[in-house]
This record gives sequence, structure tokens and C-alpha cells, in this order.
Amino acid sequence: MQQSRQEDSQAVVAALAARVRQAAKTGVPLRIRGGGSKDFYGQSLKGEVLDMTALSGVVAYEPSELVVTVLAGTPLAALEALLAAQGQCLPFEPPHFNAGSTVGGMVASGLSGPARASAGAVRDFVLGVKLINGRGEELTFGGQVMKNVAGYDVSRLMAGSMGTLGVITEVSLKVLPVAPLEATLRFDCSQAQALQWLHGWGGQPLPLNASCWLQEEGRDTGTLYLRLRGAQAAVEAACDTLWRSQGATREDAGQVAADWQACRNQQLPWFQARSGTQDLWRLSVPQTAPVLDLPEPPLIEWHGGQRWVRAHASQGEQLRQVASDAGGHATLFIAAGADTERARARFDALKRPLDRIHRNLKAQFDPAGILNPHRMSLDY
Repeated sequence: MQQSRQEDSQAVVAALAARVRQAAKTGVPLRIRGGGSKDFYGQSLKGEVLDMTALSGVVAYEPSELVVTVLAGTPLAALEALLAAQGQCLPFEPPHFNAGSTVGGMVASGLSGPARASAGAVRDFVLGVKLINGRGEELTFGGQVMKNVAGYDVSRLMAGSMGTLGVITEVSLKVLPVAPLEATLRFDCSQAQALQWLHGWGGQPLPLNASCWLQEEGRDTGTLYLRLRGAQAAVEAACDTLWRSQGATREDAGQVAADWQACRNQQLPWFQARSGTQDLWRLSVPQTAPVLDLPEPPLIEWHGGQRWVRAHASQGEQLRQVASDAGGHATLFIAAGADTERARARFDALKRPLDRIHRNLKAQFDPAGILNPHRMSLDY
């Protein structure tokens, strides 16, 4: 049966490669699509749909080796359920924007959840990939161990590439055991106080895992939620220390788990309260950046490194400038308008050296420019 599944997946990959070769020959662009959960993200959606959902299943899983290899169309929820049954997880907490989210889309988008600042990003856990390039060639990069390549680690280039460099068909990922204990503390504080505390805690031996500060409508101050994960003794000691020094309140673990899940998927009431004329922006800045001059108090994650902002279209350039002045960048994550708003740049323009590298990579991997064209930039 295992051999039969392998033969089926090989047939699907062969059919996908043939479709890419035909598209390269005719110049017809292809739009790579798994569950479609991230169709809102990035620039325009152009081309004929290249459906990846038939390429689903687990290729290999060695719990004792902390490595799993899956086909790109595998539902993300199915992979996480498999890992959970073995007491393991994807520690970077990729978001699920709908039930159809796939592993390939997870890697291609490069999006991580609340634990990213402590656990690492998607790319840090990619060990290897198989893909089809823009010529219709099947390529393999990396493997199933941490040290498996000399030179450029091409497999990690796929993380965040938005499908512009190749059609991901298979992914090998490092996984980790679920932490023995988790606890969430709540602090009532201003934005400036929250940033000061987070900066200070970052230099202490505390099992920090995630943080979220937000200010609800009509309140003069905000609330900081701090999630601790690790060995039981370390978490309990940290809770005791922070309770004594800052007067924290420990949240009920069962109830707060749903809140962290909502934070992971941008489904907290703060996100849902965005008006129909407001865009959702994501500012990535140094964790040590101070309170920024923003249209309204942001929702802050990643110990200060990620700041979500609700703003009108006319305020976009101001946000880009504020992020740049702080040493970071801004992304138009969700536009208030629908397709007509995609003419606006979603991502900051790359610096000239990086732009040259990306264009050269695109030319090598997809010379005909048929794979997700204009998904990352209005220019290519």
C-alpha cells in the first residue's frame, strides 16, 4: 500500500511538471494554489490555477528523530494532529486562515505565529524541499538532517518566496516536543511599560515563548499577555518571580489557549473590529523599538518585534516611513478594498542589492516568468 501511495504521488508530480513545461512553452502564467487560505496575502492573483490538493500525505515520519516529510498539499491541520499524537509540534505556530491551509502554502508564505520571536521562523525548521522549477524540472534541495548541504541552503529560499521560484511538492521539517508546561500571565500596563518590561525580560533566563499587548476601545491603558513555556520548574519559578515583581495575574490555561489560537490566526476581537475602510498593516521592527507614532495604539507581538496597525489607505506611506525610521519594514497585510486595491504595493520595495539577487534567482528558477507572476512585487 505504501508503494501504491508513492506511485500515486509520483504520477501527480509528473502531471504537474508536464503542466509547467506546457505553460513555459506557451507563456501562460500559473497560479499555484493549495487551500487558498492566503489568497488575500501579497500582490495580484494571476494565471491558471495549478491545484496542489491532490498531492497530499505523509512520506516519512520519525518521531525519535524529530523529522517529518510530507507532500505539499497535505492539510496543515492533519500534520499538526499527527505530531500532537506523538507529543510533538511545529513550534513556530503557523497560522490557519481556514481549514484548507496546506503545508506547501505554509512554507511559501513564510508566516509564523505568536511564538516566532522565541522559537524561530518557518525557514528555521525547513530541512529540505522537492520542487518543480519554471522549466518543469523536478529538483531536490536539502534533506532530512540539519547539516546536509554545502554552499547555499536553497531549500530555505522557498520559505516566503510566495511560489515565485518553484512549485513546492514535498517538504522535510524539523519538529520539537511539546513543552511540559505552559502558563500565561496578564499585566495591566501602558504600551511603553509593556515594551520596557519585555525588553528587560529578554535579558533574563526566563522561558519566554510569546507575548501580546493590546488596548481595547475606550480604555486608557492596555493589557499585556505573556506566555511561558518550558520545564515545569522553570515556568513555575518565572511565574512566581513575575507575580512578585510586577503583580501579574495567572490566566486559566484552558480558556487562554483559545485566545492564543485566535491571536495566531488574526481572529481576536481587536482584528475583527477593523472597520470596512481600514487596512490591516504588519510592521516588523527591532524588539527594542520604542512606542511608534501610529494612527492608533497597535497590537504588539513578538516581544515588541511585530506591531499590527489598523489604518486608512491614505496613511500607508506614513506607516512605511515610521517602520523604516525604526529600522524595520511594513506590509499591507489585508487591504480594505478587494481586487481593485491590489494595485497598491503590499510589501516594501527591496533594497537594490537584495532586489538584484531576487531577480537573478527568479531568472534561474523561472526564466519564462510563469510561476505566480507579480505575487511579490508589482514589477515582476
